[in-house]
Amino acid sequence: MASSQLLQLRQLAALRFRSDSAVAMFPSAFPIPPLQLKTLPFSSLSGPFNAAGPNKMPLPLTTRRPLLRFPCRLSGSGPDIISQLELGKPDEKPVKRVNGIFWIILLNLGIYVADHLFQVQGIKSLYLYHNWPAWYQFLTATFCHADWNHLSSNLFFLYIFGKLVEEEEGNFALWFCYIITGAGANLVSWLLLPRNSVSVGASGAVFGLFAISILVKMSWDWRKILEVLILGQFVIKRSSE
Repeated sequence: MASSQLLQLRQLAALRFRSDSAVAMFPSAFPIPPLQLKTLPFSSLSGPFNAAGPNKMPLPLTTRRPLLRFPCRLSGSGPDIISQLELGKPDEKPVKRVNGIFWIILLNLGIYVADHLFQVQGIKSLYLYHNWPAWYQFLTATFCHADWNHLSSNLFFLYIFGKLVEEEEGNFALWFCYIITGAGANLVSWLLLPRNSVSVGASGAVFGLFAISILVKMSWDWRKILEVLILGQFVIKRSSE
């Protein structure tokens, strides 16, 4: 079947070549127009070349790859457009900026410097005096410290656990947890300790942030549990002191 089709193709090509040459040399002798060729519809083609008769010109089977068009809306210019054209780049999780914990640390450092180095009058009134406490002292005492060792140990754990809470819950949640847990710890110390005591320090707030960081990072991984046990026993000891 294929050989008969090839033979027909050769005959048609030779016939058209002879007819076109004769008409070009002797146009007056051939009043009939040259052979009109017809193409087959695409659906009738079944091979690389196909001709259904002597008057049908073979049509090669060629297919065009369809063009894929994607709607794309670009805004901006320069690097912004380039970044929008990076279609294959995986989505990155947005990183939250941690600022609140640094402001809390700076506030603790500032009050310590004003109290112990410059000896600013009025800082002592921020301490929590158990014999006659003011309502604001339950809050302000969480930013005061007795000495440098007291401050440095609290700031170390405050940074670790405060940063975890802020990364998971945000800036407002960090401040809220610090104030509530610190004031709550001072209230407990005022109820339990003798009336001639004075309470200062952020140990209660540190313990509260430690407990909240465990809740937001809760996992049954044995490494996480071991980490909580190691840090927790030290935090509990410092808070009890």
